[in-house]
Amino acid sequence: MKEVRPTSGKVLQALFNMIGPLKDKSFLDLFSGTGRVALEAWKRNADNIVAVELLRNRSSLIKLPNNSEAGRKFTVLSMDVRRAVKFLIKKGFAFDVVFADPPYNAGWPDKILEIVINNPDLLLKGGQLFLEHTVREPLSEIGKGWVLSDQRRYGDTCLSIISRKEESIGGDIDETSD
Repeated sequence: MKEVRPTSGKVLQALFNMIGPLKDKSFLDLFSGTGRVALEAWKRNADNIVAVELLRNRSSLIKLPNNSEAGRKFTVLSMDVRRAVKFLIKKGFAFDVVFADPPYNAGWPDKILEIVINNPDLLLKGGQLFLEHTVREPLSEIGKGWVLSDQRRYGDTCLSIISRKEESIGGDIDETSD
């Protein structure tokens, strides 16, 4: 089994600071590994959390919180992320936050971008993709209609935030207004 590379504490803190309050928001954790990020989203009151981890023996170790808490749900799917995304969309799931922390140096950052861009119903209006990747695997061009809202570096780790262009944070500055 390939070794797990959990999201570092510094990156985890930065991620949730960038996301902001999660109450009443849905959260998808792709390449969940130990489930650390998904469980942190639960602690921060996200409503509907789905953790996707390919390896069944690893996904079975994710400690599920009590799902009876005020209608909140925490689900673990043991499947490939590509299959999971198609499954979730087919079942009518859409998320405010999609977090992906794929294996480093395996070409995943651009694959994740492609998966999300080709499945725009995965993100709710105003939703964002938070993509953790190594600085040695920079993102190639973001697809038309999408924008890199922010990108932060923490040592060898980069945290990129991608959203639909019309829903991105900020906007064009109108230099003609007073």
